[in-house]
Amino acid sequence: MKSVALHNLGCKVNAYEMDVMQQRLREKGYQIVPFDEPADIYIVNTCTVTNIADRKSRQMLHRARRQNPDAVVVAVGCYVQAGGEAVQQDDAVDIVIGNNRKKDLADILDDYFRSGAGRREVIDIGHTDEYEEMTLTETAEHTRAYIKIQDGCNQFCSYCIIPYVRGRVRSREQADVLREVQGIAEAGYREIVLTGIHISSYGVDRGASELLELLWKLHGIQGLQRIRLGSLEPRVVTEEFAARISAMPKICPHFHLSLQSGSDSVLKRMNRRYTSGEYFRTTEILRKYYPDAALTTDVIVGFPGETEEEFRRTQEFVRRVNFYELHIFRYSRRRGTPAAAMEGQLTEAEKGRRSAILAQEEREMSLAYRTGWAGREAEVLFEEEKEIGGKRYWVGHTPEYIMAAVPSEGGRDLRNRIVRGTLGGFLKEDVMILK
Repeated sequence: MKSVALHNLGCKVNAYEMDVMQQRLREKGYQIVPFDEPADIYIVNTCTVTNIADRKSRQMLHRARRQNPDAVVVAVGCYVQAGGEAVQQDDAVDIVIGNNRKKDLADILDDYFRSGAGRREVIDIGHTDEYEEMTLTETAEHTRAYIKIQDGCNQFCSYCIIPYVRGRVRSREQADVLREVQGIAEAGYREIVLTGIHISSYGVDRGASELLELLWKLHGIQGLQRIRLGSLEPRVVTEEFAARISAMPKICPHFHLSLQSGSDSVLKRMNRRYTSGEYFRTTEILRKYYPDAALTTDVIVGFPGETEEEFRRTQEFVRRVNFYELHIFRYSRRRGTPAAAMEGQLTEAEKGRRSAILAQEEREMSLAYRTGWAGREAEVLFEEEKEIGGKRYWVGHTPEYIMAAVPSEGGRDLRNRIVRGTLGGFLKEDVMILK
């Protein structure tokens, strides 16, 4: 029996695909071992969203080669798709597998051991309409499962490499999504997170958005108790959309709306296709139907030409929206994207300064949101037992994704149980006590 060590980099879509690859390898008889242990095969599911992601992908591949010079090292995913010949000629790598071929990983390995020849499985991702069907039956998490519903993106934001490495929008068949979620629910998972490269586009490749229709069907699956949405584009959240999802109690009031900048001039250079005013109206619609909604977002600082005034507008805008969480990224110059050729590239030091300013804003808003829940009733889905401040606690999340904990005592097992109680004070800044 050959041993396989896997390491995942990047987004929740990558995490889902890694879970499926690991599942298929186990079904084929491979032994799964930790990545820092000796293994016959090392698999790195790579990322290329930033220059740092590229560097981490290379580092993990070379680390695998150093750990066992005789092992088979496999590079999979977005860095492979973007890297071209440089990746394929890397002496540390034996097999390269691009996107839309991850489902074939186990078979590719079998062929490799039969023939002894390296494999190069990289398609022209920009000219395929095939959705790579993968089905998950179990995941490393015991309570929550990520469910991929689509791949690819048609937006072509000026800074983003993803449409070039993931291809155009390709939506998964509803029947396949429902079958997978039915199986996940029957296996005991209480919560799913719908994910994809651009889930707001689900169904548009078939002529019209099908996201609401899919959500309604998922809502009817017995045993499933929470449905969490991945990143949404602001324009998908209309009055009708918000009204209809508010009629589905399983939808978590936790919405990630991609922003990137609060400055209209920067949004235009980014090719984001909405204004800050339109974005703000989206948040008002959501809060009309979900007054206590947890709103989270992504912000890029240091986009080419971003002036101090444009950054100040972003800072003021995130305060005005009053987000629960910000995911802050320093602009990363990606070769082949329009933004890479723009004038006014900022220094890393300036990007760092602006990132730190927004990070402080984020800490204050996030703490204020959690504090606003003190003394209120909430339901917590408990996920794991962990040590906090020298004591053991069961830890989980509310539908709004507030982390909460109860003391682990008397040998009780709360894993995968939903418990209702009152949120009290803080164990630490990001963990509340459930009484």
